[in-house]
Amino acid sequence: MPPSRRFDPDQLLAAARAQEDVLKAADLDVPAEADPGRRVVRAVAAGLRAGVDSDRSALRFAVRVLADRLATRHPGRSVEVRVPPFAAVQCIAGPRHTRGTPPNVVETDPATFIGLACGFVSWEAATADGRVRASGERSDLGAYLPLDVREAHGEEP
Repeated sequence: MPPSRRFDPDQLLAAARAQEDVLKAADLDVPAEADPGRRVVRAVAAGLRAGVDSDRSALRFAVRVLADRLATRHPGRSVEVRVPPFAAVQCIAGPRHTRGTPPNVVETDPATFIGLACGFVSWEAATADGRVRASGERSDLGAYLPLDVREAHGEEP
């Protein structure tokens, strides 16, 4: 998962290393990955799956990398995806809004967003139990998530 040009590889690497230290302290395996963007996502996802708190910087970068990937993979401006306090992106082709609150909004917490993007949280479960708040006729992202399960597990897409 190559990060967009807006991410500093050194900052991504530092965040990944911080999260890897969290995993090591919890006696968890550290996923092997060379790419800094994929590395931080995989390390945070591993911690979340194990129920370990994430390094805040790593969590922030993981959310931003995955939100950027969602917007890149599914370009458009018909849905706004909000993951406070770390990211908000517009994606999905269709009618766009120009002012005020967009008609199609998806909002969730960072851990749920990473789980959805990486495939260890299902859209149906997250909307059913309120971890995802979705409004508008285009706000069902079930067809767009996970982004690519192979990426979440370190395989080539």
